[in-house]
Parts: sequence; structure tokens; C-alpha cells
Amino acid sequence: MVGSIIILVVVIMVLALFLHFVPLGLWISALAAGVNVAIINLIGMRLRRVPPARIVLPLIKANKAGLEVSVNQLEAHFLAGGNVDRVIDSLIAAHRAQISLPFERSAAIDLAGRNVLEAVQMSVNPQVIETPFVSAVAQNGIELKVKARVTVRANIDRLVGGAGEATIIARVGEGIVTNVGSSVDHKDVLENPDYISRTVLAKGLDAGTAFEILSIDIADVDVGRNIGAELMTDQAEAEKRVAQAKAEERRAMAVAKEQEMRAYTQEMQAKVVEAQAEVPHALAMALKEGKMGVMDYYNMNNIMADTDMRETIAKIGPAAPVKTEPKK
Repeated sequence: MVGSIIILVVVIMVLALFLHFVPLGLWISALAAGVNVAIINLIGMRLRRVPPARIVLPLIKANKAGLEVSVNQLEAHFLAGGNVDRVIDSLIAAHRAQISLPFERSAAIDLAGRNVLEAVQMSVNPQVIETPFVSAVAQNGIELKVKARVTVRANIDRLVGGAGEATIIARVGEGIVTNVGSSVDHKDVLENPDYISRTVLAKGLDAGTAFEILSIDIADVDVGRNIGAELMTDQAEAEKRVAQAKAEERRAMAVAKEQEMRAYTQEMQAKVVEAQAEVPHALAMALKEGKMGVMDYYNMNNIMADTDMRETIAKIGPAAPVKTEPKK
């Protein structure tokens, strides 16, 4: 009894191990779908640590859609880190839309990190990219804020190595700034906003990108600040500050010069007072030594008194004329 149970357990384990390495159910499903997959290939997938369902099920889907895809291609793409199911879906979508998309190109796009299925869908159904408000200034100094809608279609041939949506938005913004900046008056832009879209579209902004620009439409144009007037005001304020600084510098120099002259005047007055203090002593010495007589001293005093009188009269000013009444 115990031996029979052991044999049964061994048989079950061997059968489970066999079914693990030989997915009979998946093999039968492939045969029922008309896909010829050898049982040895499924065992080899197990040994290579490739889930057979990740290969066989997309292969059945591709076969039903009329695509010619081999097991080796799908297994190689899976081992390279690609998404086999998404690649098959993109091939089916491209086949239905009559877009030429070989398996090698689709696998390369998937391995490059792009969603190849979304690319095919965008190639069939174009996408609208809305730019943020782009600030530009016309030549008259008025700021305009422009928003554009860019209709793009995926270019499958340039998906590998092509720039993304950020490059499209940046190039469109640059074109808007250039066109508004070349306008003499901002009213010209407000009257003909389609001129911006035509000019920007003619520049071939989709070169080197993964998209093809179909149209550029100006969605909104808003009038912003008067940048020119603000710049002139800032310039005038800066010049005013420079003038004030120069005036303050001149005032400081004038004050310093005045203080210097005042100090010089005080020094000269001190010297005059010192010299005047020596005059009596010099007169006394001259009288004592006989170099000056008494009459000379009195004459000098008279001259000094006369000089003081003239200076006093000069300070007072000329006397007012006396009015005389005519004789009757």
C-alpha cells in the first residue's frame, strides 16, 4: 500500500515536471490556430527561460492577421528586452492602415524606448500639441502672448533618433517670437495672426524630429505689458540716479573745498592777528632807535584814521540826495 502511494506520487511529480517543460495545452492551441510550432521549440524556450505563452500567443495573433512572423524573430526580440505583444499589435495596426512597417523597424522602435503602437495610431490619427503662452515683443515695445496649436503626425521612418514633442514646441515658440519681433506694430499681428502660422510652417520645423507638422494654428493672442515704455522708464530712472550721484559728488567736493578755504582763511587771519600784535613792538623799537620820529607816528595814525573813515563810508553807501522845495 505504501509502495503504491510512493509510485503514484513519483508519477505525479514526473508528469508535473513534464508538463512544465512541455506546455501541451499551448502546443495544442497553436495547432488548432494553424500555427506550426514544434514541441521541441517550446521545450527550448523553457530551457532558455522564455515564457512560451509570451511568444506563442502573439504568434497566433499575427498569423490570424495575415502577417508572416517567425518564432525565432519573436524570441530574439523578447530576449533583447522588447515587448513582443506591443510589436505585434503595432504591425497589425499598420497592416490594417496600409502603412509599410516591417518587423525589424517595429522591433527597433520598441527597443529604442518609444511606444511603437502609439506611433502607428498617431500616424493614422494626427495629434494636436498645444504650446504654452509664448511672450514676444513687437518693435513698438508692446508685449504679445501667443498660444498655438500644432497638428502633428508621427513619422515612422524618423522615430528612431528623432526629436520629440518638446523640440516641436520649442521651435514653434522660437518662430512666434521671431515673427512678432519683426512686426513694426503689434496691431499688425492682431489683424493677421495667420501670418505667423504661415511663416512658421514654411520654416520646416519638423526637420530631424519624429513628427510631421500638418498645420500650425494660432489659438489665442493677448496684449501684455508695454515693455518699451517700461524699459524707457527704467532707463530714465537709472540716468536720474547717476545724475543724483554725480550731483552729490560735486556737492561733497564743494563742501570739502569750502572747508579747506575756511581753514585757510582762519590760518591767514591768525597770521594777521599775530602780525598786528608785533606792530606796537616794532613801532616802539623804531622810536627807540631813532628810525622814526614822533611826527611820523602821528602822520601814520592820521592816515590810518582817514582809511578807516573811508571804509566806513564805503560800507554805508552814498548819501541820499536832499530834496529842496522850489521857491514860490
